[in-house]
Amino acid sequence: MNTEIKLPALATAHSHAFQRGMRGGAQRRGTSKDDFWSWRGLMYKLANALTPESIEHVSRVAFRELRHAGVRTVGEFHYVHHQPNGTPYEQRTLLSDAVIAAAKAEGLRIALLRVAYHRAGAERPAEPMQARFCDPSVEAILSDIDTLRAKYKDDPDVRIGIAPHSVRAVPPEWLAPLAEYAARHGLPFHMHIAEQTREIEECVAETGRRPVELLADRGVLSHRFVAVHATHLTDVEARLLGEARAFACICATTERDLGDGLPDLSALRASGARLCTGIDSHVITDPFEDMRSLETHERLRSRTRVTFAAERSPAEQLWREGSIEGAEACGFADAGGSVILRRDHPTLELVPDDLVLDAIVFGGGPSLVERLDVHPTS
Repeated sequence: MNTEIKLPALATAHSHAFQRGMRGGAQRRGTSKDDFWSWRGLMYKLANALTPESIEHVSRVAFRELRHAGVRTVGEFHYVHHQPNGTPYEQRTLLSDAVIAAAKAEGLRIALLRVAYHRAGAERPAEPMQARFCDPSVEAILSDIDTLRAKYKDDPDVRIGIAPHSVRAVPPEWLAPLAEYAARHGLPFHMHIAEQTREIEECVAETGRRPVELLADRGVLSHRFVAVHATHLTDVEARLLGEARAFACICATTERDLGDGLPDLSALRASGARLCTGIDSHVITDPFEDMRSLETHERLRSRTRVTFAAERSPAEQLWREGSIEGAEACGFADAGGSVILRRDHPTLELVPDDLVLDAIVFGGGPSLVERLDVHPTS
């Protein structure tokens, strides 16, 4: 029996590497109503304690664990830009450079998704704990992106993208110029979308439109757009994503950790939207679980089994979404290599060869990973 199985290397299209430093630290009840918003307060404390040295260190730990789990490509949704009081570093891209260096040191390809952040919400200035995330203008953000693009233009393992944080953190009038820049330069364009119902309610109150409707109106949606989470969409919003051939990046292990809810993946698939996966908060590093949750969480939501039909088997489609689709969402043309899995692992005992991929996807985990074989990026 062949003792190795070769598959396209995995990708995680949405990561906040510094949150790896929170693992285990937010799992006890802290208030009478623990939810996303109380968790966010703990995250802010961690973010504001970061130094250039510590963000590189924690990112290396996060990325090393990803590589050992079979991941070659990471989309880093990076929003810690400045000093804790909001003053830019003399080298404005210092923290972005530290995160990129961490990924490269651990053998990963990275899409550094430079986040735009300006406010706490509609007609609410940024809170003190958000100061190091924020910029005063679109021009300041695009200047930093120009710097990063120039610095890494010849590095095949680095992509630079744009990431308006969310409809609550970015004024509506910023969306079109950011999207126009991304389109002009062919950059990935990622954004947190409809993760929390409060976000949707505030968006409707401010603009009269739900988040994806607002993005469609502002010319944001395209095949390079990645809607992160997409948890609370209407059928109309799913259709708008599908018509644009946009991605929905589902971060299942984080979404269930935060109690966000279950997105309607059947509606997204039926619309033609492309799916990929993200580790997000690094509460657990298991890209196999993130991948299979695209099916198993939908079974829970819909109370059915085998929730989609495709030309490929469910396992083949899910592996593609956990690997090639995620890499494409980050601006790479392919998976960037192969993950070599152990056929002789106890997980795969008794499994016939014609069902081995099904067993890997629905029953496997990082312990199957023997190594990554890296291909040069064209």
